[in-house]
Amino acid sequence: MNWIRRRKRLIFIALCLLIANAAIALFVWRQLGSDSNITIRQWFTEPQTRPDLVTLRDAPCPGAPFLLPSQGFIGLLWGDTARPYNLLRRHTGIDIFGDGEPGEVPVVAAHHGYLTRLDDWLSTVIIRHDDPLQPGRTIWTYYTHMASRDGRISYVADEFPRGTSELFVEQGTVLGYQGEYNGSGPAIGLHVHMSIVESGEDGNFLNEAVLGNTLDPSLYFGLPLNIAQRPQRPIRCAPEGGS
Repeated sequence: MNWIRRRKRLIFIALCLLIANAAIALFVWRQLGSDSNITIRQWFTEPQTRPDLVTLRDAPCPGAPFLLPSQGFIGLLWGDTARPYNLLRRHTGIDIFGDGEPGEVPVVAAHHGYLTRLDDWLSTVIIRHDDPLQPGRTIWTYYTHMASRDGRISYVADEFPRGTSELFVEQGTVLGYQGEYNGSGPAIGLHVHMSIVESGEDGNFLNEAVLGNTLDPSLYFGLPLNIAQRPQRPIRCAPEGGS
């Protein structure tokens, strides 16, 4: 009889562990999982529904310092795990998909600051800012994919040739236009990727491709842009003072 009781006890423990693991997996999925690919697929396969997905902002949200850098559908969010990303490699900023042709949808500076375009940057610029939420701290806004799919044409504005360094720009300055360039990676649809990057000890910007080097953009834009917030599309301004 003792072995029967021991067997029942082991089965009970195994069931408890299974339920606990399932609960943990559900919690992680709710926090980090993503349904962004569903709406991204809708954007490209059902163009007639695009007006229902677009976030239009020609001014910052109330109480927020940053201006949305482009008009369109905010498809991928900060921390997103939607393909081609995953739990181990999460998205480091926001992707805004424009409704137009390559080289047509403007990308603007989210905040005033000092723009740099390195010599080898085809589709990218970065702007240095005094952090409006933590004055005295240096942060950077990074904008990329502003080139044709084949990399032959850059859509960065002519005012910012390669080698530009520390050129002051006002909020709303046109930096370039959305493109489809992805280097040697898979083809992507028309969009701009934008992230907020922290500074290293030397004061320069850190590697934007690492999530831990970037900041949650939600409070800067006054929009729920963290995938953990599970915002509905179109994404709208959060109540002032919220995220």
